[in-house]
Amino acid sequence: MKKPRILKGRRMWIWFITLSMAASFLVMLFSGSLQVKRKISTDAPLEEFKRYINERIPHLMKQYGIPGCSIALVKDFKLTWTESYGYADVENRRVLTVDTPMSVQSITKPVTAWGVIKLVEKGLVDLDAPVSQYLTSWKFPKSDYPVKKITVRQLLSHTSGMPLGDFTKIYSLDEVMPSNRDVMTEEAILVRKPGAGFSYSNIGYNLLEILIEDVTGQSFSEYIRNEVLLPLGMNSSFFNIDTLEPYPPTGYNLEGKMVPVYLYPSKASGGLFATAHDIALFAAAGMQGNLVLSEDSIKQLYTPQSNKIGIYGFVFDAYGFGHYIEKLPNGMLSVSHGGQGNGIMTHLQSVPETGDAIVILTNSQRSWPLIAYVLSDWAQWRGFSSVGMERIIWGHYGLCVIVGILVASSIMVILRMIVPFNQKMKTFAIMLKLAMSFVFLGILIWCSCQKYLFVSSVFPILSVWLGWAVLVFSIVLLLSVVLPICL
Repeated sequence: MKKPRILKGRRMWIWFITLSMAASFLVMLFSGSLQVKRKISTDAPLEEFKRYINERIPHLMKQYGIPGCSIALVKDFKLTWTESYGYADVENRRVLTVDTPMSVQSITKPVTAWGVIKLVEKGLVDLDAPVSQYLTSWKFPKSDYPVKKITVRQLLSHTSGMPLGDFTKIYSLDEVMPSNRDVMTEEAILVRKPGAGFSYSNIGYNLLEILIEDVTGQSFSEYIRNEVLLPLGMNSSFFNIDTLEPYPPTGYNLEGKMVPVYLYPSKASGGLFATAHDIALFAAAGMQGNLVLSEDSIKQLYTPQSNKIGIYGFVFDAYGFGHYIEKLPNGMLSVSHGGQGNGIMTHLQSVPETGDAIVILTNSQRSWPLIAYVLSDWAQWRGFSSVGMERIIWGHYGLCVIVGILVASSIMVILRMIVPFNQKMKTFAIMLKLAMSFVFLGILIWCSCQKYLFVSSVFPILSVWLGWAVLVFSIVLLLSVVLPICL
């Protein structure tokens, strides 16, 4: 009697695995996760790579609904190419050009780090001194943890215990907004003991904005422009954009809806507007001699301060001062930083040893897949084998499999409803199905109430597929319990 049941169980598993594989492949196919690309040979001529990218990026933009993209390449320590694609403003058909400054979001952090390290070089700031001794115009709000133990080093490396901060507070150019100090009084409240570990924090960098202003007696934007941007030739980089021409691009959120140009009350964590050309100059300066920082200071920026970086460890190995750090398969060091805001996504990556860097700026929040694919192409071309951001591509495949399994599970449950089995459904099975359906529905409701979901940002198309797959599976589970009872 047991052998037929065993064979029956094996056949069910074979059907389930087959259905899962077929569904996963179809999801990959129809969601655009199966990207066909031409192999780029290592060290192919620049012109050949340019021709490839000029086809590749517009294709990816169309696939993911991205209006505009700017790219810049550094090769052999020199800026060699910049290009722009698509529109700065779709509604007005305003074309995006290489001269259009864009919000670079958190790529601002490496620039801020340079500004702080410049003060360290001058002997005006000690990395391991309490930051409170430099804050003469502002005081920390009350906290459950000792704020006097927060050091400059900890703020630079996201190990101060400060929270992420509310990055949804944005303001139009003509809107009255609070000062950075007012925002910090409200938000700069420790959530963990200083030095306890890595926790990415916009607040930490916005505190460095106050430090720079109090130490120098200048506004943050004035100091950074005079001490960092202009000496590096970044003449199209600004924090104040009131009279900027050409005007920055309109952003487009995860749903593809228009997001007019906006500002943050704080500048140091994500307030810079720049061209891909200028960010590439910044990357090049971090790989060779420059007029701002010494070689030793540059090495300090790229020295790991925290090797346990949470979810970011999926892509990177460590965090230094304003830079994520990873060891490439060929053993070389690579440093990078991305940026994301409402309607904007950007990335900067460089390999100092070889003098290579790439900058990708987009006016869409759906751009992580595009960035991952272009970085993969670039790494192949420059002979790095791969970079950490490519793991987003593998994440796409993994999510396709999850959706495929959910689809296959739904089909199997439906088949069991249509073709009844001899053995009656046990109480445990009923309770399990009810519990699973309510848990999945609860997760979907919770997700729909969130302003921002990490998975939606990384997988803008597949996250929708996943949501529908979970919803269908939940409903099928409920029906598989309710219908037999009603009948």
